[in-house]
Amino acid sequence: MITVENLTKRFGSKLAVDHLGFEVRPGTVTGFLGPNGSGKSTSLRCMLELDRPETGTTMFDGQPYHALRRPLHEVGALLDAGYVHPGRSGRNHLRWLAASNGIAKARVDQVLELVGLSSVGSARVRSYSLGMRQRLGLASVLLGDPRIVILDEPANGLDPEGIRWIRDVLTHLASEGRTVLVSSHQLSEMALMATDLVVIGQGRLIEQSTVADFVDRHAERWVRVQSPTIDALRAPLQAIGALIEDVDDTTLNVRGVGCPQVGEIAATHQLVLHELSPQTGSLEDAFLKATAAVQEYRSGGAQ
Repeated sequence: MITVENLTKRFGSKLAVDHLGFEVRPGTVTGFLGPNGSGKSTSLRCMLELDRPETGTTMFDGQPYHALRRPLHEVGALLDAGYVHPGRSGRNHLRWLAASNGIAKARVDQVLELVGLSSVGSARVRSYSLGMRQRLGLASVLLGDPRIVILDEPANGLDPEGIRWIRDVLTHLASEGRTVLVSSHQLSEMALMATDLVVIGQGRLIEQSTVADFVDRHAERWVRVQSPTIDALRAPLQAIGALIEDVDDTTLNVRGVGCPQVGEIAATHQLVLHELSPQTGSLEDAFLKATAAVQEYRSGGAQ
């Protein structure tokens, strides 16, 4: 369990984190989401005591980070996969981390194999691609077999196979009862991986909920209707206030009414339906709607 209470951090006149509080429960992957400049990375740094907050506390299973006697055994964190001495080999980088926390050398080769870097463990890190450095970073996180895992953009630089692999690793860790907090901009991946969400904007908590509840509250809903006689549905649907969007010659998206109402109208008029299905917007749609008022950087329209 991670418990964050009243976390505040300033950089000069800039309020980066504003009395932020949330909980991350064990046994789930929790997505930590927010627009660019929302304070996610600063919050993680404050939680791990890399930055000193003006106010607030973070507890890892009831203890602050500085009180952990062997931190890699308790909290595995990766905030910047590039923060590795380029002249060291991947194996030697892991060896000094292991030695500093009383971890056996044998564990180094175990985690190198786990993340798929056994064949390049002796190569210097300067020769690693960004994706390989991400894998090395995850290996360092897993060295101490921690109960809590914190990752900032873990899929950055990975190819599709690597993204799928890290998703499987994190969901497996959560299934073992570990607490997993992942900050990411890859919302499609988060929708597949996370059970819970913590969404922030301008350093403040916007919402904490399950992914399903967040999408249910913020994403648009409509009904998809397909019929060989689709035009015959238009007038009766519009008569009950439905908003109609053409998809193609046989398909409509209908808003303002539900599947039962559409089905009843089709039955009344003896119309054949090939599809009648409820549709819900994506996590990305829900996120953009929920954070629209706190977007620090906005893109202009396409020219």
